[in-house]
Amino acid sequence: REREREREKEREREIGQCIEKERKEVQSWTDRRTEDRQRLKMGKNKGKGGKSKRKGKNKNDEGEKRELVLKEEGQEYAQVTRILGNCRVEVFCFSGTTRLAHVRGKFRKKVWINRDDIVLVGLREYQDEKCDIIHKYTSDEARRLKNRGELPAKARIGMDTDVMEDGDDDLIEFDDASEEEKSSEEEVDLDDL
Repeated sequence: REREREREKEREREIGQCIEKERKEVQSWTDRRTEDRQRLKMGKNKGKGGKSKRKGKNKNDEGEKRELVLKEEGQEYAQVTRILGNCRVEVFCFSGTTRLAHVRGKFRKKVWINRDDIVLVGLREYQDEKCDIIHKYTSDEARRLKNRGELPAKARIGMDTDVMEDGDDDLIEFDDASEEEKSSEEEVDLDDL
């Protein structure tokens, strides 16, 4: 009987060891699976709203000054004259030529280029009538360039102020007619004409 008891105890130990071994395997398998799940799990969106709510967060502050980018060899300052669409604009280079400019992919949907903006364009060696927009200047940066003498005095920056200061001939001025002209206009009879 003692031998039978010893054999049963030995079997129980073996069974216990097998069960323990299986438990460890199952535990390691579940641990690996939960780690994989945690690794693959996407983080929760903690902010409010989606893409449209986050659009303005990465923009530079208006008060923050950027370093002024000056032209180098193979580059030219220009002013946008027309927006053509499909990331193309017509620019007037201050060297005196009008060119078709292409907006770089870096600027698409991030930097909006409007009419009368001052831009820095890279000239193409193989196509003189085409160029690429490299940099867009803010109105403050364009004024600083104009003060340094990089831009010509006739360059229009900020339609509300500089057009009046430059005295361009593009503006139409209406003078009040003098009293004599008014009276002469009143005296004209339509039947005489």
